Amino acid sequence: MSTEPSHLSSHHRATLDKIYQHPAGHNIEWHDVVSLFHEVGTVTEEHDGKWILTLGAESLSVDDPKTKDIDTQLVVDLRRMLHGAGYAPETP
Repeated sequence: MSTEPSHLSSHHRATLDKIYQHPAGHNIEWHDVVSLFHEVGTVTEEHDGKWILTLGAESLSVDDPKTKDIDTQLVVDLRRMLHGAGYAPETP
């Protein structure tokens, strides 16, 4: 089973927990996702307003969110990327 790397701050761990929460939460803020990906991968803001989140060999293109919270489909996509790279929330 994948585990959460110990180098993540408590803020990043909380964001990771929210991403893996079932059912998918609607209170995950875009700036928290960007902060997490700055820590675990790379984030590039394109001139057309798109964001490229890269983790390992996988990249995801995201339109600039219209609200502060991300939508359910992006939560699903982020879970897949994070799980594939070995990131998982803390287990009780």
